[in-house]
Amino acid sequence: MRGILSGLVQIKGDRQVAANELSVFEMINIISKDIGLDGDKTVIEIENTDNPEVKKLSLKSGSWSANEPWFVVDENKKLHTMMSINSINKIVENFRATQEENFNLKLEKTIWQNIPIDFQDVWAVAMDEIKCIATGKDEDIKVINVDLEELIINIKAEHPNLFFNFKDLHVIAR
Repeated sequence: MRGILSGLVQIKGDRQVAANELSVFEMINIISKDIGLDGDKTVIEIENTDNPEVKKLSLKSGSWSANEPWFVVDENKKLHTMMSINSINKIVENFRATQEENFNLKLEKTIWQNIPIDFQDVWAVAMDEIKCIATGKDEDIKVINVDLEELIINIKAEHPNLFFNFKDLHVIAR
């Protein structure tokens, strides 16, 4: 919520309102609009009971069978969301796919910047090197950060035949 609402200013009537002055329902509407949720939103309020180990959930709007995410307002008027584990898994899968695509694009760019003779050969060598770096000596530890510039420079030094070397090109005068 802080990412979406930090510094948020909304026009209310003829005055601007900071995020901390918005009601919970106004924040829910803004967040819903930002993430593309249309229609009714399920809002649940958590209330205290006499037993500190037990809380009461009250449906304030929407339906118990509505689509997620559900918005939950705690006893301190803090806003939370509730989603199924399937939805969380889909979000994580999408994040990983995006992360992999981003990594592949950065690797591709780095390879092309070094002018390969055969892109696929350099890609194959780079992926083998990355697998070795990622697993390292300890099979349980995986390295996530790889300096692609340094990786390609090392591959270029170890396999100069995979890259054009302009120093070796001779211009024949006519």
